This record gives sequence, C-alpha cells and structure tokens, in this order.
Amino acid sequence: MHSYAAFLRGIMPANPNMRNEKLRAVFEGLGFDKVSPLLSSGNVVFSTAESDTAALESQIQEALNAELGIPGGTLVRSREQLQALVDSDPFPGLTHCRETYLIVTFTKKHLAKLIEPPADTIGSTVKVVGYDKKAGALLSIIDNSDPSTTAFMGWIEKAYGKDVTTRTFLTVQKALKKLDA
Repeated sequence: MHSYAAFLRGIMPANPNMRNEKLRAVFEGLGFDKVSPLLSSGNVVFSTAESDTAALESQIQEALNAELGIPGGTLVRSREQLQALVDSDPFPGLTHCRETYLIVTFTKKHLAKLIEPPADTIGSTVKVVGYDKKAGALLSIIDNSDPSTTAFMGWIEKAYGKDVTTRTFLTVQKALKKLDA
C-alpha cells in the first residue's frame, strides 16, 4: 500500500458539498483505505495500492466533479515526497506565523523556471525561495503584515497557471503527520 495526500483546489467549507464527511465518502467510494480529511480546506490523506499519481489525480477529480460538483483540480503527493520536502528544511530558520507565511504551491507540471512576483504589486511582500522538483512544489515566503499580499493567489495563477494549489508549510507538515498516524 502507498500513502498519499490529495490537495484539492477550490474547496470552500461553507459549501455543503465540500464538507469533510462528503469528501471522505468520495475517497472511500473509490476504494481507498485509511481516508482522513485534514482541516477543512481540501486536504485528504489516504492509502491505496495504486502507484500512478497522475491516474489517481484524474480518478479523484472525476469523482469529485461527478458526485459533488467540485470542478477544481486535484494534486496528489506521496508520503515520501512530503517527507523529503519537510526534511529538506526549505525555510531554514523561519517559523510560520501571523506575520510570516511559509507557502508551498504544488504544481502539476515541473517548472522550467521561477518567476519573480512583480515589484509594483506584491514583489515587496512575496519572495520566491525555490522549487522542490521531487515534490513539485514552488516555495514562497509572504510578509503578511502588508495587506497587498491578498494578490498572491491571483499572481500565482497568472504566473504558473491553474494547475496548482497552495498550502502553508504548516499544513504540509500536518498532512505528513496524519499520514504517519
């Protein structure tokens, strides 16, 4: 069995079709084991014999769309990918807090190059620190003390497309911990 975390795009907990119990039911209906939603923002850990993550992403997304009307994207990462990302200490010496957000943006395709945020909008508050190829994850730091950081998600989509989903590094660590539970 392989352990995975699915990071879902476009989940809004206020929508009754996007609640954890419904997400769990979709994943269990696909035959996955040890299904456990994490937080209320579209994070689900599970186990399966399947090892093709692209196939898992398609299967999960089709089921979410058909059963719950969730059109967003699904990005799946293995326990090993998440462990390697956490072990790499991508934000050395920093702690995720109210003023400083440590951000992981998972991408469907590996990035050929990094794009810096525009200096005239969010460039002074967002710093792209790297790309983890093994996890397929863009790493950024947000100075959250500046209200202009609300433009971050729009910039991510404009720069890298819609086949991405963003989480805090803290959420990634929690997903890994839940996979180990």
